[in-house]
Amino acid sequence: MTLIGLDVGGTTMKAAITDGPDTLAAESWATDRADPVGGVLDFAAHLAARAEELTGSPAAAAGIALPGIVDEATGTAVHSANLGWRDVPMLHLAAERLGVPVAIGHDVRAGGLAEAVLGAGRGAGDFLFVAIGTGIAAALIVGGAPYPGAAGWSGELGHITVRPGGVPCACGNRGCLETYASAAALARRASDPRPSTEKVTHTPAAPVASAEEVIARAASGDEHAATIWNEALDALADGLATATLLLDPSLIVLGGGLAEAGPALLDPLASRLADRLTFRPPPPLRRAELGPQAAVHGATLLAQRVTR
Repeated sequence: MTLIGLDVGGTTMKAAITDGPDTLAAESWATDRADPVGGVLDFAAHLAARAEELTGSPAAAAGIALPGIVDEATGTAVHSANLGWRDVPMLHLAAERLGVPVAIGHDVRAGGLAEAVLGAGRGAGDFLFVAIGTGIAAALIVGGAPYPGAAGWSGELGHITVRPGGVPCACGNRGCLETYASAAALARRASDPRPSTEKVTHTPAAPVASAEEVIARAASGDEHAATIWNEALDALADGLATATLLLDPSLIVLGGGLAEAGPALLDPLASRLADRLTFRPPPPLRRAELGPQAAVHGATLLAQRVTR
């Protein structure tokens, strides 16, 4: 059974065409920030054509994992602060464009589902999956399944206020977690000579292209990069402490692009989280096993389920 799994990110869309355990093709496209809905549909249509080219018949189904607020029951992309869409009937549009059954999911909940079934959350039952990429979001996994909330709004960890009155966020608030600790925020703030205040503290050595570069510069002794990285770790620890006290997860699985930093992220973050949880032990932190492909795997699982 040929399936399409598509993960829409704020910067890049990733996808796989699978037949059982075999991956027939894996592709990525840049996310069209000028016309994100059209870009998603164009990529999905390309994947459907590619699947038919590879197998000689249409795909059985497609799963599309979307960022922001997603109403999975109706297949509606309710809102994405990063992509700027509101109330898009994505299920209807994609099914009409592709001509095959389509399942719509939330990107982070899809990633959490994949980690529960295939990855670091196997056997954990209840855990928190946190994706740190262009933005930051979480999925609460209960009994091996993602909990969407009453209307699909659960998991917006990146918009918890960790620094009241702080950096403006695309959501309209100030001081949100993702304005300090997302991969995009790290690169942006490290290129600014004013990481914390309006008063210049350190001058960046040169413009920074990625979060990975910020972490590498911090490790090599760059004072400006170290300030940004430490502020990000502190903000992440504050956000995860809040989530821990509210939800009491047995485990926190960290995914998304920033989790690829491995021990450079997990070790100092675990120490900071323990410092903030003064009257209870912290949950263990574990790196996601499926890496940046978690939501692609999750979208494929959703596609598989819609064929039943």
